Amino acid sequence: MTSKLDQLREMTTVVADTGDIEAVARLKPVDCTTNPSIVLKALGTPMFADAIKEAVSWGKKQGGNSDAVASAVADRLAVSVGAALSKLVPGRVSTEVDADLSFDTKASVEKAHGIIAGYKERGIEKDRILIKLASTWEGIRAAEILQKEGIDCNLTLLFSQAQAIACADAKAFLISPFVGRILDWYKKSTGKEFTPEEDPGVISVREIYNYYKANDIKTIVMGASFRSAGEIEALAGCDRLTIAPNLLDELSNDQGKLERKLSPEGAKPISKIAVDEKTFRWMMNEDAMATEKLAEGIRAFAKDLGTLRAMVTKELQLAAA
Repeated sequence: MTSKLDQLREMTTVVADTGDIEAVARLKPVDCTTNPSIVLKALGTPMFADAIKEAVSWGKKQGGNSDAVASAVADRLAVSVGAALSKLVPGRVSTEVDADLSFDTKASVEKAHGIIAGYKERGIEKDRILIKLASTWEGIRAAEILQKEGIDCNLTLLFSQAQAIACADAKAFLISPFVGRILDWYKKSTGKEFTPEEDPGVISVREIYNYYKANDIKTIVMGASFRSAGEIEALAGCDRLTIAPNLLDELSNDQGKLERKLSPEGAKPISKIAVDEKTFRWMMNEDAMATEKLAEGIRAFAKDLGTLRAMVTKELQLAAA
């Protein structure tokens, strides 16, 4: 019997939710995804010591105020991590637009252009990169602009049907609905424990997947933020799943049979829903979980981004001393 991980790979594209180079090399995912938390962890390893020195040296030569330089160096380091990962996977590497731009469409588009330029400078073309944007109304509008320019986007921090439908309307390349964070909210608010089949995060992704397949929507559904292997197994067959190394290892060591849970052929008919800005904001307002988890996620990513910029500022000051 093959492992559950190998069985999963037969029906779902497996993505590594890590910046750990050794783990990626060992587990051989198709794609990799990053965020400020992952970039910070990667930069804390000896492997990226030279990348930090190079970025700081580059930053010293740039003009502008210190905050702008620190931000530019942080961007360069995020691309350094992504570039290293791109050498280990055959597919895409997701790189995140700053969380503090989540409500600014124009600035998000400009930041995305800068990220793509940074990769191109290293010989990595845009068809290897996904630009990650928070699934705010403004982030979705930025994705719509970028997709028309041929820059594929990954809409993250997605917790609701409203966000998923708006992303599909914007023709986003990929969405990352967060399974575990939805479960966290419901466990806290109800005090209940949930089996994988009852898991509100699993149910949310299944509903989004069904809506997309029933309406022939091409946007890829990539489940993310898992708390257990059971959640992953409950979404076997989803287009893609981004999984942390500890759960990949658990699936790799499990020789049991994995049942396919999702398939395009199994989608139940459901009518398309029209979602304009007014409808989107109202639907989000009525969904306490999605509103709270989106805001919480943006704050958490912004905090890690602030930590990264503070680290860069310190390195720049030491280099100038």
